[in-house]
Amino acid sequence: MTAERGKTKFQIDLRRHLRERGVERNLAHLICEIAEASKYIINSIRTGDLGVAGTSNLYGEEQLALDVLADRILTKRLLHCGVVANVLSEEVPEVTPVSLDCEGRYSVAFDPLDGSSLVDVNLAVGTIVSIYEGCDMMLPGSKQAAALYILYGPRTTLVYCCGDGVHEFGMNQLMEYYLLQEDIQMQQKANIYSPGGLRNLYTEGVEAYVQALEEGGVKLRYSGGFVPDINQVLMKGTGVFFYPHLKGKPDGKLRVAFELNPMAYLVEHAGGKASDGKTPILERAPESLNDRAPIFIGCTEDVEMAEEMIARLG
Repeated sequence: MTAERGKTKFQIDLRRHLRERGVERNLAHLICEIAEASKYIINSIRTGDLGVAGTSNLYGEEQLALDVLADRILTKRLLHCGVVANVLSEEVPEVTPVSLDCEGRYSVAFDPLDGSSLVDVNLAVGTIVSIYEGCDMMLPGSKQAAALYILYGPRTTLVYCCGDGVHEFGMNQLMEYYLLQEDIQMQQKANIYSPGGLRNLYTEGVEAYVQALEEGGVKLRYSGGFVPDINQVLMKGTGVFFYPHLKGKPDGKLRVAFELNPMAYLVEHAGGKASDGKTPILERAPESLNDRAPIFIGCTEDVEMAEEMIARLG
């Protein structure tokens, strides 16, 4: 069944959709537990402390109180759901082991509240989750069992993929997720672009790429948040997001394990492409918890154009 966005012919909730799509039982249970945790994260965003926590994450960055609270909410849910082997949060400096038994269990890497610094100005933020079968999660993104994100904006939506299509759910007044659309597909060519990083630090290849986009009539649409910008690309079915390598910062900004792998998995399963400018993101195995990479993600033709210009001009 395909559902017109916002007008589901039949009210299909997340649990039923996972079951009907044949998602493995423990994986379906895990995704539903993450969805449950998001209800408490939403409440913390609406009512929580917007100040700093007085602590730092594994990158030495000052944590906001909301980062810490969202991390605690999601981690607690994962520790007690009975199907998790290991937990890796962007807010914690090491892997949290849950079970020595890897059989039938999953390891989860997540950014509990990506873009949290935007909350105090009331912009959209999100949770990003990467799921691997068994105990090892320091693997290429192509090995993911599932990926999902939850967007906390004017509406709360959840987008997931278990290797069989990309599907969007919206939270209703009872705080339950119901299907909005399934099997989302992207166009080959973008008409919007979302650029990260300071433009005066772009390399010659990236600057030429931006100029080519603009000369082709591609319009700039950038929120400052990774989750809302990727959601825009997926839901409109067109667009390209990039946070490139910069002069003096060749590895970009975004983390492979927590941000790039799950988003690349979703976009590629929707018919798009994700690259570091040279190779597919999903072919990269994180070298460390702090591994970062440039990202060009969205419509295939536009990502391939970025690769061509970077190969030619740098």
